Amino acid sequence: MRLKSTFGRVAVVAYALLFTLGSTAVANASHGRECATPSIDRYQQWIASGEGATEPATGSILVPKGRHDHTAKIKFLADDWAVMVVWLGNKFEAQADLSDSRGFWLTYRATNDLYVQLRPAEFWSGGDKWVTKIPSTGGRLTKKFFSFKTENWTYLPALGKPSYPLADALDDARGLVFVGNTKNDLEFQGLKVDGYRPPCVY
Repeated sequence: MRLKSTFGRVAVVAYALLFTLGSTAVANASHGRECATPSIDRYQQWIASGEGATEPATGSILVPKGRHDHTAKIKFLADDWAVMVVWLGNKFEAQADLSDSRGFWLTYRATNDLYVQLRPAEFWSGGDKWVTKIPSTGGRLTKKFFSFKTENWTYLPALGKPSYPLADALDDARGLVFVGNTKNDLEFQGLKVDGYRPPCVY
């Protein structure tokens, strides 16, 4: 009877240990995985905003790539301003504190130069935002790092000078807004912001 009891206790402990290790393995395996709905590096909202002539004109620009992955594709169709948006928190109301972030890696291809605006929640509307240049890749897939250092950001006189410092945009970041005023064939395959992991919300 004592042998059975001891065996039972050992079995329970072994089962609990196995369950814990299994749970840990699953948790570790799930770190960094994509979301249940289409995403690129866990960013689910890649959007044609309807501003300017683009293809598609509005809505999600995510398309399947292979069996499980996705890529984001959009064309700027005219030599006039066009806009494409990525919500950093995967919904419009969310925001991210990037004040300690060094910058972001972007894997993309572009047939012309364009810019990305870092738009804060408090000053979301309008074109008067801090921007950094996203250079043309000649249509080749490229991975490039873009720093959040102040000296790497400027503004476009045609769109207006922002009334707030870049630091205010970093600690209240709602989205990255890609803008350009030339025809452009764009594809995005990766976006990783240093020190930030977006939540899956859909």
